[in-house]
Amino acid sequence: MLEIGNYNTLKVLRLTAPGAFLGNAEGDEVLLPNKYVPKNIKVDEEIEVFVYLDYEERWVATTLKPYVTMHRFACLEVVDINRGGAFMYWGLEKDLFVPFQEQVSKMRVGQSYLVYMYLDKSSGRLAATERINRYLKNEELTVEENEEVNLIIANKTDLGFNVVINEKHLGLVYFDDIYIDITTGDKIKGYIKKIRDDHKIDVTLRPIGYRNIIEPSSQLILDKIIKKGGVLHLTDNSHPDEIKAILGMSKKNFKKTIGLLYKQKLIVIKEDGIYLNA
Repeated sequence: MLEIGNYNTLKVLRLTAPGAFLGNAEGDEVLLPNKYVPKNIKVDEEIEVFVYLDYEERWVATTLKPYVTMHRFACLEVVDINRGGAFMYWGLEKDLFVPFQEQVSKMRVGQSYLVYMYLDKSSGRLAATERINRYLKNEELTVEENEEVNLIIANKTDLGFNVVINEKHLGLVYFDDIYIDITTGDKIKGYIKKIRDDHKIDVTLRPIGYRNIIEPSSQLILDKIIKKGGVLHLTDNSHPDEIKAILGMSKKNFKKTIGLLYKQKLIVIKEDGIYLNA
């Protein structure tokens, strides 16, 4: 059976004026329009195509690469809105529809949102939803503490950012564990910091363990001191926002790191800042 919203490897059955008709072993057929038919392709050759619905709700194939496939997450831009909902550009000719009831907040043209693509059973059409939490399950976890995982940055909260873990679970990375600029839709690596009794997951962007947290931070501070001519005007009294802006780390990690550097006699701490120990 053809998989709508996914890639299919199909055989060329015949070449016609509208394009190439492709098929599978089960006898399903789909048209690959002429503009997507590769040059010199022949009958009986196999080709990988993406299958979706065209403007007339007919199954059609394309060699274009969409930004999202069935049951996956992606950050897409809204390009149009009508009385039924929003339309997002996903790399294909026909935009992806997001019904109003599937929007968490009122979507706006030109803004990007993290969505999940699904098949609307009532209409048989591909659609997207901003209500991603219903597709993330934490009841049966497939991750363990300290494990490296793939993250997709979701929405910002009062505590940090919600994240999609391995496209299966929902987690939270606290502001103190964020040392780089991130935004909704970013795909980055992270680490499972803690799994709570209620299966809520705390995530960090830094490798787990004191050595892994401190050593990269130590080098970062030393590099910054050298770049600033041998002195970095930050102290224990510096505001956390100032430390975050200059070093991209929390004040807690900053204090731990300068304490380690001081013990190693690599820096001198003065009232106006941190000096490289000559």
